[in-house]
Amino acid sequence: MITQSLKASACIAVLPLVLVAIIEVPADARISRRPSTEAQELLVRQCIHHHSQGRGWLARTLLALRQKEGGWIGAQVRNSNGSFDLGPMQVNDWWVPRIAMLIDRDAISVRTWLTHDPCFNVGTAKWIFLSALAQSKDYWQSIGIYHSPTRWRQTAYARDVARLLKIMPRASSAAAAGPNMPGTGD
Repeated sequence: MITQSLKASACIAVLPLVLVAIIEVPADARISRRPSTEAQELLVRQCIHHHSQGRGWLARTLLALRQKEGGWIGAQVRNSNGSFDLGPMQVNDWWVPRIAMLIDRDAISVRTWLTHDPCFNVGTAKWIFLSALAQSKDYWQSIGIYHSPTRWRQTAYARDVARLLKIMPRASSAAAAGPNMPGTGD
């Protein structure tokens, strides 16, 4: 009982310090500061390989999406429509309520995880892409859907990702390219 009271008192005592730290940092700094460390990039790549589960075509796809998006751990990038792209894979915050409902968690936690947990962010990006692929049955359309619900934006985005995939180093195995992935030599 005493330990719980002490813990509660400590949390209450620290809360104003945390709020002051958040409030004192300019909003633009919280949103646009981009740490670019090799350790963070390695962590994101490890998450991509973990979530690809040995499927080379999926790893290449996620790596290309990552390169196109250019996000980072902690990223909250405001879009012109007022939404935010979160974390290394720049998952739009439009997804937060839907993901929260699907995994039975609160939206604040989901947003925090998307922003600061690279493996949760990558796992969500994988889910968005594979869900689009299951629905559309078209690899390039799924790439576009990952980016936008708007058809012309999907087409332009898929074209950019295709260019990135062309210049990315290929896996040594032809099987790593995956099924129905144009431009991979299959």
